Amino acid sequence: RLNADNARFLLLAVLIVLYMLCGAAVFSAIELPTEREAKERWEERLENFTRRHNLSRAELRHFLREYEEASVAGIRVDDIRPRWDFTGAFYFVGTVVSTIGFGMTTPATVGGKIFLIFYGLIGCAGTILFFNLFLERLITVIAYVMKSCHERQLRRKGVLPHNGRRGSGTSEVDSLAGWKPSVYYVMLILCVASLIISCCASAMYTPIEGWSYFDSLYFCFVAFSTIGFGDLVSSQNIRYDSQGLYRFGNFVFILMGVCCIYSLFNVISIVIKQSINWILKKLACKCCHRCQRRLFRSRRNVVMPGNVRSRRNISIETDVVNESDTDGRRLSGEMISMKDFLASNKVSLAIMQKQLSETANGYPRQMSSNSKQNGFSGGVGALAIMNNRLAETSVDR
Repeated sequence: RLNADNARFLLLAVLIVLYMLCGAAVFSAIELPTEREAKERWEERLENFTRRHNLSRAELRHFLREYEEASVAGIRVDDIRPRWDFTGAFYFVGTVVSTIGFGMTTPATVGGKIFLIFYGLIGCAGTILFFNLFLERLITVIAYVMKSCHERQLRRKGVLPHNGRRGSGTSEVDSLAGWKPSVYYVMLILCVASLIISCCASAMYTPIEGWSYFDSLYFCFVAFSTIGFGDLVSSQNIRYDSQGLYRFGNFVFILMGVCCIYSLFNVISIVIKQSINWILKKLACKCCHRCQRRLFRSRRNVVMPGNVRSRRNISIETDVVNESDTDGRRLSGEMISMKDFLASNKVSLAIMQKQLSETANGYPRQMSSNSKQNGFSGGVGALAIMNNRLAETSVDR
């Protein structure tokens, strides 16, 4: 039987696979026709170019492969700044430690690749720790602000006094620790903050980089979420107006955006976990009902030895209270052992032993007038023993 953690893990894995399959189907349906059209246009241009300049397609393809290798090394047709000067290298290590990894700049030497492995191992771990600490402090600030707003609303309603002084520092800390904001409010605040930062950054990228506003928003999400495709990369031209100010603004926007989006991802993961727990709870309830029905049907008239059912366990399909083990065996016609018989009749055997002892000693218990007044008569055999027991209980009371 799987525990809750394993069930949650398996359900999340299945949902992620289904999510990826749906995403692959959507992107394939949207992007594949455009890719085919672009390939057809490129083949037509290549054919026209070879015919116009009297070149073979093999020679032209060999030249294009060499250009692809040069492009990987950082060579472009247009003039761009060197990728491995100090500012370009600093931009590169920023994409490494933040796990963005645009891919437009990559080490080409063996030494650079080896150094990147160890550098990225420590840098990524430290940056993730920074993001986690940033999230903790952000949640603390949001909780404090929301708590202040909540107290202000209570003062307006007259629930809290309007005096400006608060209690001691300890009580205030205890009150803040006990009052936590809802995860949905935190998610909404982080969504709004991420949207504001993305819109402001896009307003800066659109005129400086020459992108459309939608492409700027697309770049912001790809960069801030550390996906980093590399199709659009900021600060790659050789010259900018107010270059120093632009690079500083680019650094600040990417840092703030990555922190907010990372925090938002963590909060959304909490919501996803709650949804998975809700799904598992619903599935568990259905499975429990089915198991109870099967158990009742299969063991309705059969009772395992040594187990006494509680009278509070009422079946779903009937209002009859479950009987004891001995009763179940009697109803099913099964033989019971002496151990089960003694266990289920301990009270009756004790009363019978007492009755036999009194009879053997020559002083059987006489029925009192109180017992008769209470309606307990003599009787014979087991009925007499039970009536005497009830009479004793009534007299004691």
